[in-house]
Formats: sequence, structure tokens, C-alpha cells
Amino acid sequence: MPLDYNNSIPLYVQLKEELKQNIKNGKYQEKIPSERVIMEEYYVSRSTVRQAVEELVDDGILVKKPGKGTFIALKPIDDWLGNLSSTTETIERMGLKAGIKLLHADIVTLSPYMQKKTGLQKAYHFKRLRFANEIPIGIENHFYTIPLGEKLMNFDLNKETIYDLLESKLGIHTFEADQEIRAGKPGKSDAELLEIDTNDAVLITNRKLFDMDQEFVEYEHAIYRSDMYSFKIRLSRKN
Repeated sequence: MPLDYNNSIPLYVQLKEELKQNIKNGKYQEKIPSERVIMEEYYVSRSTVRQAVEELVDDGILVKKPGKGTFIALKPIDDWLGNLSSTTETIERMGLKAGIKLLHADIVTLSPYMQKKTGLQKAYHFKRLRFANEIPIGIENHFYTIPLGEKLMNFDLNKETIYDLLESKLGIHTFEADQEIRAGKPGKSDAELLEIDTNDAVLITNRKLFDMDQEFVEYEHAIYRSDMYSFKIRLSRKN
């Protein structure tokens, strides 16, 4: 697909934006095509390709690996502490494509620890694998009361955002949450799902969600790849 040669915007800038859009929409996965392929697709010179790629490298979007090619840099999902939002919302705010895979859903008897946390003896448990641009970034375990879990089972949890379902379909207005975050190591099965090593560090989060009346809605235990997920908080010093 040729670029617009009559446009006042330089060709390398147009190409840079085209390549960036291809990365954003998932057309390119791990790496971008070779210079020759890009030249033939966009009808541009080698120097134009190199200048566009160099700018994307300078922007931290691409990284060059000598002898292997030019790869898409891993882009951590920034989740601002203090802002109650779903993983899907966080991923999409970063301009990435969010994906979900429901691994299993069942009714479980909770451990004494979880009973204390949730106030439930049994709960409906959903385990989902989360993706950003088709890269696995996290595993989330959600626990609900059995009646609420049965209602959620009426929806396709491979596509739907649970927070949206709670608020728009089930009339449950989430209000606030208590959240803990710590570092840890993944178990073997979780490491395989996340495509990382068992020695790699992960972020482990526990979140208890309440509605407007301070009633329990959800308990979530999740782990995220530390190279793909980061938490930020703005601090201020007050006199």
C-alpha cells in the first residue's frame, strides 16, 4: 500500500505512523518485517524505511537485535493505584488489544484463609488468562457468591469484561476495593500459561471489591508478568 507522495508530511514520518498502527492493531506480533518487505509494501526507499524504524527505536517502540531483526519492545501495562478499573480498561488505555480466555469455572469450598477474607464457605470460582496484543500477561482468579456466579455463567466470559457485566447487566455498582500487591514466583502450571520461567518474578495481587452499600462483591487473586505489568502511584508531600 503506497504512501501519499503529495502530502507535505515526509514519507518517513508517514511510514513511521503506519508501522506504529500495525503494531498497535496486532498486525505485527513479535517483530516487524524485513526492510525489503516494507520497501515493497509501501513503495519507499531503504533510507526511508531505516529512518522510520530508527525513530520507532528511539521512541522505545522497537528494539534492534543484531543478526535477528527488529523486534517490538514489550510494553508494560501501567495500572494506576487509586483508580478502580478492570484489566481490560487498563490494557485498552495503553492502546493495546485486550484478550481473555476462560480456563475454568466451578463451585469450590474455600480454605479457612479465603473464608475469612470473603465471609463465604463456598464460592463460584472463575479462572481467566489475560492477554495484551495476544501476549499472555496475567492469570486472574475471581470468587463470587454462588448466586452471582450463576448469573455470570449466562454470559460469554471469553469476551465480556466482568466489571461491565456487573454494572450494566446485573445492576451491581462497584464502588471501592482493598488491594494488596507483592512480588513472588509463579508455579509451574501458571508459568507455562504465561510463557515464562518458574524463576521469573511476577506481581501477585489480591483485591476485595465492594458495592455502594459496602457489601462484598468479588475477591480476586491474580498474578501478572512483571515485564508486562507495572503499578504507578502519584505521591505528594503535605506540610
